[in-house]
Amino acid sequence: MVVKVGIAKLGNIASGVMAELLLDERADREDMQTFMATSGTKLQPEDIDRVVVNMKAWEPDFCVVVSPNGILPGPTGAREQLAEAGIPCIVITDDVTGKKEQFAALKESQFGYIIMKADSMIGARREFLDPVEMADFNGNLVKVLALTGAFRKLQFELDKVIDQVKEGKKGADLVLPKVVMTSDKAVADEFSNPYAYAKARAAYEIAQAVAGVNVKGCFMTKGFENYVPIVASAHEMMRQAAYLCDEAREIEKAGDGIIRKPHKKDGVIVSKTTLISKPE
Repeated sequence: MVVKVGIAKLGNIASGVMAELLLDERADREDMQTFMATSGTKLQPEDIDRVVVNMKAWEPDFCVVVSPNGILPGPTGAREQLAEAGIPCIVITDDVTGKKEQFAALKESQFGYIIMKADSMIGARREFLDPVEMADFNGNLVKVLALTGAFRKLQFELDKVIDQVKEGKKGADLVLPKVVMTSDKAVADEFSNPYAYAKARAAYEIAQAVAGVNVKGCFMTKGFENYVPIVASAHEMMRQAAYLCDEAREIEKAGDGIIRKPHKKDGVIVSKTTLISKPE
């Protein structure tokens, strides 16, 4: 059986850059296939409608809806339309836990969710953010989410759903993830060296804090001479978080302890630690 996994990418967060690639890192899995439909950079109704139409036409076994601020009307409407078409949905979004009522509604809904707390908002001020700065920030953020373990945990949760479909479950019978990706959850079982663990945990905590700094710079501060240093500082924080992740990985390399968990062609996850060895 080949499981069809839809990826509806609405706007952009770093998790959306890698969502389908985490499931098939060498593009050789034979038990599943993915299809991505994207709204591009915007969350306008006409852009989201285009994604929904294409996703419905492909008829996936389940759909991953990735967006910033997943409780906004656009992303909420998209997953509701897909659910009405009988397509189970998993929401991947940045931190919405500050919005208690909306998050409570998501928790109580039929939808799965993975809240990536460190997938922080960018410093979107024109006087600061150009295409190169945007790409640099996202590169650092992808590194943080990858090397702390957050991406691995996200991948595991999606693979669990794929396995359920392979077992014959579908629709409302699927058990969808309900995960808030905290620093403790991200770094769990990722490091053999306690100093590497501490550096990775620090990196995740810093990346989480970037969101609050950028909210202050983008929405709460007037005058470019005041808000530019704020958003610039948030980007420096993300750069340092990425640097800490590099340090953590180098410590693990020095002890030949990097954990690798590749997929086999049939989707089974195998594991190894020492570099010169075969995963089992």
